[in-house]
Amino acid sequence: MASVFSKIIAGEIPCYKIYEDDKTLAFLDIAPETPGHTLVVPKAEVDKVYELSDEDYIALWETVKKVAAHMEKVLGARTLMKVIGTDVPHAHVHLMPHDSTWTHGRQVKMSEDEMKAMQEKLKF
Repeated sequence: MASVFSKIIAGEIPCYKIYEDDKTLAFLDIAPETPGHTLVVPKAEVDKVYELSDEDYIALWETVKKVAAHMEKVLGARTLMKVIGTDVPHAHVHLMPHDSTWTHGRQVKMSEDEMKAMQEKLKF
């Protein structure tokens, strides 16, 4: 059964896309812990990061590096990275702008207009 991320990659479910290449996709988390919370996923449907092929693993981390640096430049905040692996059965990395108000598990409510504005700020 395809994960929700596979459905997003296939275009079956819309997302606030930030970046895409042939192996990866980065999009805003719809339940963000902080404004700008972004998910980076491989297009390969694999449950755990360490199960990716070497090529897809490298591609994932190259995109994480690129998107995190871009987020820091655009938002002016340090980027926190998390690899959890339990919330969706599809390998992914969380990137979150970090400030003194962040706490683990916090959820920030953002309107559709706020999400679109953040997408515009962050997209490549």
